[in-house]
Amino acid sequence: MQNVAGSGFLADCPTRLAVEIISDKWAVLVLFGLSHQPRRHGELADLIGGISRKVLTQTLRRLQQYGLVERHTEPPRRVEYHLTDLGRTLVEPIEVLTTWARDHGGAIADFQEAAEAGPGGGRE
Repeated sequence: MQNVAGSGFLADCPTRLAVEIISDKWAVLVLFGLSHQPRRHGELADLIGGISRKVLTQTLRRLQQYGLVERHTEPPRRVEYHLTDLGRTLVEPIEVLTTWARDHGGAIADFQEAAEAGPGGGRE
């Protein structure tokens, strides 16, 4: 039987790079925040919540570096970020993941609480 995972496990595989980029803690949230309209840095920070401005800047730069986000500047100091065509290809998969998270996030939180409760997880 052929390896179903293919070369995705190899260190130099583009598939692995793509997964590493979008699996960053903040990347999916930033991409989702830009999925419906361009946004300014402060708007994104407020929308996402819990992300520092420094980490948001680092995340945006990383997403720009890989061609998923573009930075657009207008005088005198208006800067907006928007998804590139490549970045827009992630909107549908992110929406599916978001729906899954809404549907199953409670169950995950329940399991986490049970695990933190100790051996047996409070389930008997």
